[in-house]
Amino acid sequence: MRRRTFIKTSGMVTAGVGLAANVSAGNLFNQNNNPLPRWKGFNLLDYFNAQVRDNLPVTTDDDLKWMADWGFNFVRLPMAYPRYVKFDPSKDITPEGVLNFDEQKVDEIEALVERANKYGLHMSLNLHRAPGFCVNAGFHEPYNLWQDDKAQEAFYAHWDMWAKRFASKTPDQISFDLVNEPCTREDMNDQFSGRGPVPGVLYRKVAKNAMETIRVHNPNHRMVADGNNVGSDVIPEIFDLDIAQSCRGYHPHYISHYRAPWVFENPDEAPEPVWPGEIDGKHFSREDLEEFYKPWIAAVEKGVGVHCGECGCWRETPHEVFLSWFGDVLDVLTPHGIGYGLWNFRGDFGIMDSGRTDVDYEDWHGHKLDRKLLNLLQKY
Repeated sequence: MRRRTFIKTSGMVTAGVGLAANVSAGNLFNQNNNPLPRWKGFNLLDYFNAQVRDNLPVTTDDDLKWMADWGFNFVRLPMAYPRYVKFDPSKDITPEGVLNFDEQKVDEIEALVERANKYGLHMSLNLHRAPGFCVNAGFHEPYNLWQDDKAQEAFYAHWDMWAKRFASKTPDQISFDLVNEPCTREDMNDQFSGRGPVPGVLYRKVAKNAMETIRVHNPNHRMVADGNNVGSDVIPEIFDLDIAQSCRGYHPHYISHYRAPWVFENPDEAPEPVWPGEIDGKHFSREDLEEFYKPWIAAVEKGVGVHCGECGCWRETPHEVFLSWFGDVLDVLTPHGIGYGLWNFRGDFGIMDSGRTDVDYEDWHGHKLDRKLLNLLQKY
């Protein structure tokens, strides 16, 4: 997505406790109506891309142990479905190929879930690329999830497979995050751009059918629906369903995605981020965050479970700006029991091996640990 499109989209978007947690923050965690546990942790990128990439970290047992030792209780696994089906990658996938599950890959994913659970971490299983839809480009879909019955049937079939595979898991061990950042798109295969919200009635239909499919195998299975309009908007059309909702911690994108190459055609043109203060002629402060999250907090007050499934900053954001802004984000969400999943653990947004040039890293078993960011997360 180029800068103009991204900023336009951003404009629409705008309209256990850790070891260092203090007592007052700890008390806040329990003074809310959020029916979800206060999950806090990280996204794992093992199956994020449609094709295997060498530059993405593979989650180790050490990673999971460190998360648990540091007081985190949650991991989210955003999956691209082509990673666990059999098809010829030199050709476009067919509707038949979408349902050709690769049992070996499914077993690998199940093993990762088991490893996370072994360390006491809740696993949120997410379709980042679902049959017929992904907010990212880079893979040619045979149909459109929001337009085609066959795509929706395939979507339900994938969740039927996963729900059956994890039928014996408890709600404390696993939840199912239906589809990452739903939106309508002008061109499903070539554009990286959310164009607007999925019609609420349609989103309700797809989410409700997925919920009923999943609960055939375990009536206690817990589900999460990502916010509409690229994760930004609460979904009132499903308030009456037993489905939690997931917001995002990327507002304003000027800070969270500063100089990100998939956002700016020329990263050198990205306006310098500050917090609080003026960026690109607009003033941003904690009050803007309070306004941005007001609909989500109102949803919690209505008894809807809310979690922030993705949040954080690309590695180019000045570290002190990132910490100042992110502290306000967490401070706004925490009193309402809204937990978080940092994107990611090891990598460009993470607490280790992030590649930031302005961090005084601590050596941690051969990795570069951002202790200041870890301390901030543990505070909340």
